[in-house]
Amino acid sequence: MNQAIEDFVRCKRIAVVGYSRNPQKFGPTAYKELKERGYEVFAVHPTEKEINGEVCYPNLAALSGKADGVLVSVNPQQSAAVVQEAAAAGFHNIWLQAGAESPEAIEAGQKLGLSMATGKCILMYAQPVRSFHAVHRLFARVFGGL
Repeated sequence: MNQAIEDFVRCKRIAVVGYSRNPQKFGPTAYKELKERGYEVFAVHPTEKEINGEVCYPNLAALSGKADGVLVSVNPQQSAAVVQEAAAAGFHNIWLQAGAESPEAIEAGQKLGLSMATGKCILMYAQPVRSFHAVHRLFARVFGGL
């Protein structure tokens, strides 16, 4: 496991950027799963104050000091801006969920000196790993992808 992943999974308070009303999107799924696994999670949505009973924060600056890491689950075209916003709000540990990463976001994180996990699914690493993610993790370990 690389250092950025290790650093991130040690975070116990996570901002989820990409939380939405659509339960089919990854943001709400990750939020729910992380919460069930004992993480303190914070929903970030630019226009909603509350979704499904969960308080939403308008931006990462509103969470400065409340969260230790930022899970980015947005369209790849938006991810570089989220990385820059996270750095400006004082966050160091960033997870670009598989499908949210972009070369621009990765480059921005590197230039800003952030610890960034990229191209992986947080649910394969956040303990306790459950369901089919445990099987994926086993295969990744056996075949060298962990």
